[in-house]
Amino acid sequence: MTVSVIQILCKVVFMKLRLLPSKLPTGTKALVRVDYNVPLKAVGTRMKVMDTMRLERSLKTLRHLINLNATLILVSHLGRPRGKVEPTLSLRPVATALSKLIDKKVVFCKETQIEKIAQFVEKQALGSIILLENIRFFDGEKKNDPELAKQFAKLADIYVDEAFSAAHRSHMSIVGIPKHLPAYAGFGLENEVQVLDQLMTKPKRPMVVIVGGAKISDKVAAVEHLANIANVVLVGGGVANNFLAADGYDIANSYLQDIPADMKKAGKNFVNFAGKLIEKTKTERVLKDNYIPLPKIIYPTDVEAAPSPTANTSQTVELVGQESGEKLSSKLMYLDIGPKTIRLFKEIILSAGTIFWNGPMGVYEHEPFDRGSKEIAKAIAKSSATTIIGGGDTITIINSLGLTNRFDYISAAGGAALDFLAGKTLPGIKPVVVGCGKCKKNKIK
Repeated sequence: MTVSVIQILCKVVFMKLRLLPSKLPTGTKALVRVDYNVPLKAVGTRMKVMDTMRLERSLKTLRHLINLNATLILVSHLGRPRGKVEPTLSLRPVATALSKLIDKKVVFCKETQIEKIAQFVEKQALGSIILLENIRFFDGEKKNDPELAKQFAKLADIYVDEAFSAAHRSHMSIVGIPKHLPAYAGFGLENEVQVLDQLMTKPKRPMVVIVGGAKISDKVAAVEHLANIANVVLVGGGVANNFLAADGYDIANSYLQDIPADMKKAGKNFVNFAGKLIEKTKTERVLKDNYIPLPKIIYPTDVEAAPSPTANTSQTVELVGQESGEKLSSKLMYLDIGPKTIRLFKEIILSAGTIFWNGPMGVYEHEPFDRGSKEIAKAIAKSSATTIIGGGDTITIINSLGLTNRFDYISAAGGAALDFLAGKTLPGIKPVVVGCGKCKKNKIK
């Protein structure tokens, strides 16, 4: 284990969160930062919430505060309205859905001016649940406007962070407001930190990490650090194309993510990153069936390819045979892992003690390129390992297969979880860590 990883693990192990109190003064107002960034769909003339998982995960914290007779002021973002009012991204439908889940009226505040919001809150009865309008309708949210943060902090007596999935953002409602209020971790945030902490520090062995999806940019740091902790890393999807290219394979017209301008300026290249990781781990081996040595990082040995992601048919390309001199069509795109790779990945999965999966193995939205992702999902569900999955696409896959209840933990955090697993200190976690020294007020009003 390298020194850098030891430092990362120590950082996680000694993180102690400031948990919710068991008592609150009468009349306490709690500003709760939740993540209700949920999918909406027009049903008739109204918008309806299509997936309530994020709402459900906040209920334990909300009910705890309700039992303490607190008035709840819920703050969330939805979509990317760019600091302007966008009616299709209103949180009003969320208030309706939450009311049904919690069996208590949730009052929706449509105001988008802080002065009017303050007046609205003051008019509500003690013990009310108030959901404010989309916080990203405020231009100062993403800019972390300090003055706006002060005004929002005046609405409440305490701040509760129940939005781990937004904890990687340095936004006003995540880092600005808690500078002025006693800040606490909600139960959902606490649970997410505990699960990811366990994954990094005390995984059951062997530990298998499965990484897929189209983009590699948001997974680079997590893959690098998890490769130090895991026994084996299985790579699929568009991410795998970087490893194949780095290892000298012809990837024809397959997708490679463009390098963001800031990364390009810093001289970073995703194919080079993959090559360095291959080189770094080339002497490490994992034994399959106790005698077959395999590399620590395993990418596809065969793929399903077609000229387009929407093609109805595909052809299997044997990557290990490329050295025979057979020329691939320059129009082919690698769109899913092939049958041999699926079989190998499944065998490794079924022998695992811990599994972390983030990202599909191919273009799962279209047949026949959904097979790899579905087979991997079924294998993980069948395994006796501790299973943790993350990422919106991955969750969509297991939901479509009806396997949601077959996994030990499902993280909707996406980027925040990957940053945490990369050993980064999340800006949204700092205010609720004991001894962070960030809060100007350390006592409840």
